[in-house]
Amino acid sequence: MRYILTFLFIAFSIEVLAQINCEAYRHEGDSLKYKACLKAEEIRPYYQFSREAQAGLDAALAIDSTFDYAYKVKSIAYLKSGDFIEWKRLMDKAVGLDPKANLGYRGWCRFQFFRDYEGAIKDIERLDSLLVSDIGYSQNGTYHLKVALGLCNKMLGNTDKAISLISEQIKKNEEINFLGEYDYLHLGVLYFQKSEYEKALAAFQSQSKESELAENQYYLALTYKALQQTENFRKAILKAQELYIAKQRMFDPYSNPLDKIYLSDIEKELDVSTARNSQYIRE
Repeated sequence: MRYILTFLFIAFSIEVLAQINCEAYRHEGDSLKYKACLKAEEIRPYYQFSREAQAGLDAALAIDSTFDYAYKVKSIAYLKSGDFIEWKRLMDKAVGLDPKANLGYRGWCRFQFFRDYEGAIKDIERLDSLLVSDIGYSQNGTYHLKVALGLCNKMLGNTDKAISLISEQIKKNEEINFLGEYDYLHLGVLYFQKSEYEKALAAFQSQSKESELAENQYYLALTYKALQQTENFRKAILKAQELYIAKQRMFDPYSNPLDKIYLSDIEKELDVSTARNSQYIRE
């Protein structure tokens, strides 16, 4: 079920951005936004980079210049084309008009595309302060925004806070049976980096039960190596190589996820291990 939901989140983000309910504006008595929304819906047949799509959104904004959805959708084309200055200008407009609807997306983009960890933390924490309900997930559906917040803290050196945020969210996710695909992996790496190896092992083993990855076996191998469990290290690093070649590894079409590894990382550990074994045999 959780992976079906993840797929739906990803499919959700591939469209122009999200289905919008124009009838909600009419129900609220906001006739301008209702008309602007209907105009924005006309762009659905068009590719978001096309002149028709951008012109349609401009027409929606001509009807109602406070229609934040149009600014948000217009920004996507600029983000994907690499015009980050224009993306930020448009997203800042959307956030200013409706922070509750747009802070999560801007914060996620700051994390995913720009590695602006401080900016992402600011956006996600502000969103959390504005909402009584759950703050939701990243645009691609991979992470709950609290896990993203934890990863931002990790990259700023706030390891204990990162562990606390991710651990708490994992517990909540388990209650609704919707764990993030990489949640336990990131938690395990954090424990490994703190030299809390038993906790790291437990996290990596939980990740194996949820979704096995080359990265998970790689960091598991490093943990066994730190514990001087040579046989377990060898099994895990070979498994990491097998999974990597089979393409069971972390993936994002737009950026490299945190804690991602490469085949060269695995092969380096194998080479060192082989050299040590050869030296041991000679001795």
